[in-house]
Formats: sequence, structure tokens, C-alpha cells
Amino acid sequence: MSVLASLRDTSGPNVAVELASHRVSAATLEFHGGQPVIAAHAVEHLPAGLLIPSLTGENIRNRNAVLAALARVFERIGGRPRRIGLIIPDLVAKVSLVRFEKIPSRAQDLDQLVRWQVRKTAPFPIEEAQVSYVRGLQAPDGQDFIVSLARRTVVEEYERLCADAGSHAGLVDLATFNVINAVLAAPARPVADWLLVNVATDYASIAIVRGEHLIFFRNREAEGDGTLADLVHQSAMYYEDRLKGGGFARVILAGGGQQAADLDQVRRSLEERLTTPVETVDPRPAAALTDRISASPALLDTLAPLVGLLLRSREAAA
Repeated sequence: MSVLASLRDTSGPNVAVELASHRVSAATLEFHGGQPVIAAHAVEHLPAGLLIPSLTGENIRNRNAVLAALARVFERIGGRPRRIGLIIPDLVAKVSLVRFEKIPSRAQDLDQLVRWQVRKTAPFPIEEAQVSYVRGLQAPDGQDFIVSLARRTVVEEYERLCADAGSHAGLVDLATFNVINAVLAAPARPVADWLLVNVATDYASIAIVRGEHLIFFRNREAEGDGTLADLVHQSAMYYEDRLKGGGFARVILAGGGQQAADLDQVRRSLEERLTTPVETVDPRPAAALTDRISASPALLDTLAPLVGLLLRSREAAA
């Protein structure tokens, strides 16, 4: 069964795979002396047009080519795993934060309440949707929930591709959620408000997290109106005005698919707009790399969501 929006509440497998428009990547996790280590990783870059993330339409446009890339990735990490955790692009799902003053005691009633709330803005019939949710921040006036809905047939495209490669995607989740998980899995995880900007090839996502609770999420396609810096600035103003924000303790930039020079330009523009230092994502505080793996910025960026998915159950097991 697929699970979306499952921030840190579900045990993850030992192999994580990301299917994105520009790459297929995978990593495996081991524990050495009780410490998590990324034992193997592999990346296959995809030409444009083979995989086009979409909330409503077909995503995998050249199934054979993407399947071949996935097979090569599996070969390079040591063979085809039977069970994997799968990361898919943010554009595949619509993410909402909803608040309820009273929470039904029965799970079935809560399910119905959540679906009723999000059906009003769903871009397709709610009967065709795969809806999932997790508890968020407990506020004085109610309980927040992070809700994701995706078209069931779209999620099944990704699951079938993995099945054709011989692996069962027992867990399916979004890219930015697992970059967040990678930050939260570090021993010195943030305790105050922090901002994540995740820039993919075809979209950008902005997440504001209060300690470990997501309190704001915004996503847009790459060709949206305005610059990314403008979008981040607008989000920061909303944070201050509506979310009682007192400033960001950290600002983290992830740039999957971006060239190093382009990512540095984005970082400088964000620093100018936010008047605060911006750091690039680094999953190594959460999971060490083996000596034979060189830690280039591009590799750290690729590994971040994979590490986040692989370590999602670390705190629960502690």
C-alpha cells in the first residue's frame, strides 16, 4: 500500500529509491557500531521528457528507458532489492495543512472528515484520490494535520515501474518531506523555526518547520510567475504575519538537478532577500558516508531525500 505525507511515522526499508524527472537514484543503509552509514549509492541521469511529474496526467512517458535506468541503479547498489522505499516528485501530490478544533475519536470518522475538507480543492474527484495525513502541530485552537492527496492511477504508475524491476514499493513518499526528515534525523536537529527551499528541475517547494512540525508548505512549477526569491520572500512575510514567526534559526537550500553555479546564485539571492545565511543541505550529520564515497555537493543533494526516507524510523526505534 502506498503512503504519502508520512513524515517520520512509518518504519522505512533499507533501500531507498528516488524517481525524478532528471534522475533515478538509490541508496542502501547499514549500521556500524550503532551508527547509520550509507553503504552504497547509485545515480542514473535521465534525459528530459522521459518522466514528467504531474498531478493529473501521465507521468512516465518512456517506460522502457526509465525502467532500464532503474535496473542499472539496482545493479550498481548490489542487486535488485525485494522491498524499497520510493520517493516521487512533489508535483505528484497536493499538500494541505488543515486544522480541526475537535478530533473524532474513531479513525473512520477522522478519515471522512479529512476527505471532506480536502475534496473542496481537489483537482479531480475525491473518489479517484489517494489521501493520507499525519498529525502536525498542536495549536491552542486545534490540531493541525498534514494532508496529501494524489491521483491513485498516477501513484500506481510509479509502483508498477518498480514492480516491473522486481521490487515492491512498500512505502511511497514525497521528495521534500524526506529532505526534511534528513535534517530532523541529525543529532543536532533544529528546535526553533527553520526554512527549507527545495529546488528541483521542474518545481520548487518551500517548507517552514517549527522544530519538527511542518507549519507551511508551498509548491509551484518551475515556470511559475515571479522569481524563486520573490516566492520565498512572500512565504517569509506570511510566516511573520500569519504564523507568528519570530525568525528562522536556519535556512537550508536543496537543489536537486541544479548546476553548482546555478545553485550558488540561488543561495546568494535568498541570502539577499532574507538577510540571513543560507546553508546547502548536508545529510552527513544524520548518516555517515563510507570512505570510498566522495562527498561532492551534487552527491550530498542527491542523498538527502534518500537518507531522510531510510532514517525515518530512527527516532521511533530509539
